[in-house]
Amino acid sequence: MSTYRFIIAFCLGLLTVPGFAPFSLFPLAIFSLAALFWLWHQANGKRAAAWLGFFFGFGLFSVGIGWLYVAQHDYGDMPFLLALSTTALFAAFLALFPALIGYTQARLRAPSWVRLILVMPALWVLLEWIRGLLFTGFPWLTLAYSQASASPLVGYAPIFGVYGVSLAVTVSAGLLALWWQMRWNIQGKAALAALLLLWASAAALRAIDWTQPEGEPFKVALLQGNIPQDLKFHEEKLIDTLETYRRLVLQTDARLIILPETALPLLRHNLPENYMTILRKHARQNSGDILIGTFESDNELHYNSVFTLGTANSQNYRKNHLVPFGEFIPLRPALGWIINEVLHIPMSDLARGGERQQVLRIAGQRVAVQICYEDVFGEEIIRYLPEASLLVNVSNDAWYGKSHAAMQHNQIAQMRALETGRMMLRATNTGVTSIIRRDGSVQQMLPQHEEGILTGQAQGYTGSTPYVRWGNAAVLIILIMMLVLAKLMQRKSPPHSLSAHSPA
Repeated sequence: MSTYRFIIAFCLGLLTVPGFAPFSLFPLAIFSLAALFWLWHQANGKRAAAWLGFFFGFGLFSVGIGWLYVAQHDYGDMPFLLALSTTALFAAFLALFPALIGYTQARLRAPSWVRLILVMPALWVLLEWIRGLLFTGFPWLTLAYSQASASPLVGYAPIFGVYGVSLAVTVSAGLLALWWQMRWNIQGKAALAALLLLWASAAALRAIDWTQPEGEPFKVALLQGNIPQDLKFHEEKLIDTLETYRRLVLQTDARLIILPETALPLLRHNLPENYMTILRKHARQNSGDILIGTFESDNELHYNSVFTLGTANSQNYRKNHLVPFGEFIPLRPALGWIINEVLHIPMSDLARGGERQQVLRIAGQRVAVQICYEDVFGEEIIRYLPEASLLVNVSNDAWYGKSHAAMQHNQIAQMRALETGRMMLRATNTGVTSIIRRDGSVQQMLPQHEEGILTGQAQGYTGSTPYVRWGNAAVLIILIMMLVLAKLMQRKSPPHSLSAHSPA
């Protein structure tokens, strides 16, 4: 296969990135994937198909998660070349997933239409799901996120979750590629009709209210302290940080006030008692509660945590899904030197808080909290539903500077709101601080990299979406059925043919 096709595949991967936030040009993800499917369809052999997938994936991930370089170099003090190399190597590792898809689909001796609308879509989504589990999981840039929340295809999110939306994206891409190949005959018209039906069904599903309001709307305030990451853990900055959040808290009369992840960069038992008294008194004057991000210790173990102050009894939540190397050291005997000698990240050896923790009963709501990266895992959030009436995420994406990471993270949170039929409140250090409606749209948002208070109205909800009841099981069954059907079609049909009347 000519080298130029590999270059095209790489460029298609690059073209997919603006499909995600902050650009959110959601059709790009579908068109670029359709073009990749077409290249796979035209590929001469399994090896060529694998390389096409690799170059597409490397284009997608090298740019799409290039912000990892910022965290390692700018804030982790990793040398320039090493930070660049590790970011590129990680992108290359992630590119192995589409490479494996390309190789596997090329092995199947089935009609091309079966490969385009059954095999390629099912394998893509299945490998996305595996990527979300392997080595604690990294589901960032799952194709479905590009669709939140403007695309009609997110109508499938409350039923099948993020991977169901990804399946709708990949099937759309397959149908487009099939239509392009067969546009002059009946098969092409059937592909176009199926594509329109897929999108029309999704649009109709968006009109369904899967959950119901519970109680009255109430006032919330999300605080964005805008504390520079390179100064956050400096002793000389501590007093300024505490004063910033004290001042912001006292400026609002909201019933629920939320501070970002580790907003107060101390162990909880080291926080000044008079400081805590001031915050508690203010919360009670508002007949509500404050949710505070900090660290906690217990039996010499340290936790990334949030705790409450106010009218309700003090409660806490401890982060369970930790970030490798950022919050814990995998294979410590072999890899501990990376933290000690290469990366310099404070509080990088934390304990997990436990998979089954209680929802927080504050401000008249039952709140399911996720700390930073935890909201990337929708199947973990639904553990707290349908009990929880509200979702809250506290984050600190200051690690990634002024890159696209924070907007991508906010788009992921939009998908969580869609899946659960719950509002999502996001309080962050430097942005994106936002209030997200249950339909995934952003109700309000603060400008990034500015100190501020986002004040707005929130609403609790009750009830369950189908995804809350089924989790990922439903979409996984569909994927298996698609692959089994394709395998059966392989036995009955000549390899790699669209029809007896395919154009040359």
